[in-house]
Amino acid sequence: MRFNGLDLNLLVALDSLMTDRKLIAAARNINLSQPAMSAAIARLRAYFDDELFTMTGRTLVPTPRAESLATPVRNALLDIRLSIIAREVFNPAESTRRFRISLSDCATSLFFRQIVERAARDAPTVSFELLPLSEDHDELLRRGDIDFLIMPEPFMSSAHPKAPLFCERLVCAGCRTNNRLPRRLSFEKYMQLRQVAVRWALAHTSSIEEQFFLQHGIKQRIDIAVQSFCMIPPMLSGTDRIGVMPLRLVKHFEKTTPLRIVDLPSSLPVFTEAVQWPAFHNTDPASIWMREILLQESSRMGFSA
Repeated sequence: MRFNGLDLNLLVALDSLMTDRKLIAAARNINLSQPAMSAAIARLRAYFDDELFTMTGRTLVPTPRAESLATPVRNALLDIRLSIIAREVFNPAESTRRFRISLSDCATSLFFRQIVERAARDAPTVSFELLPLSEDHDELLRRGDIDFLIMPEPFMSSAHPKAPLFCERLVCAGCRTNNRLPRRLSFEKYMQLRQVAVRWALAHTSSIEEQFFLQHGIKQRIDIAVQSFCMIPPMLSGTDRIGVMPLRLVKHFEKTTPLRIVDLPSSLPVFTEAVQWPAFHNTDPASIWMREILLQESSRMGFSA
């Protein structure tokens, strides 16, 4: 089909090329042969009077013109899928929708297990794919590659809608046998103690506590760096190390690990864990249903933001 002289099938090819940046992978994703995809690129170049892509090794590097087309093309295709192709009625009890959600292991342990239990009762054929937090989460939302992002609100962009879920406070945790950890922790003592700290896989993202301490000119004495909060408790057990963790997570691990909670020498700001979704999902019935479940469960568990 042509619209103002443009074969609309070429937009599907352009979107796939912008997503994968490799000719063979992009062709495979939309069931085209490599020659057919090469022909599609040639026709796109002719229509837009622009090279659109150059090759660096086997990777396609988009031109500024291609970059400017990426978002409106993806939004148009997603709007067609949600508004025209998708079924009008969403019935949770019968839906086989698979939600792809990016979140931390902390949010999974403290919160999302309740969502899974709720879904098992209300929507037994709905499924979930839980993904680790990614440095390009904004791009994943833009492309519709994830349905929801759950993480501390300060790290979210304003490019997509979001809603607060629950508030969290950071505290100092240590092993119950740690005789070096006093009941009241001063800055001087905090600086002396060896620490287990989170170093996020996100290259350009510092943790909440790290940002706070850097702003106040405090350098943590990090003995062990781990990938997530849930990895801290095993590294504290039987040692004189300390770690900064969300209060609820410490209490969660207290059931199986001998931990002791001490307030930090200066209270860190309470932060809000939030949920974010692609803007074009605002009117998607399945997304609306899932959002309501997330908000209801956070409220029911006393995690009000």
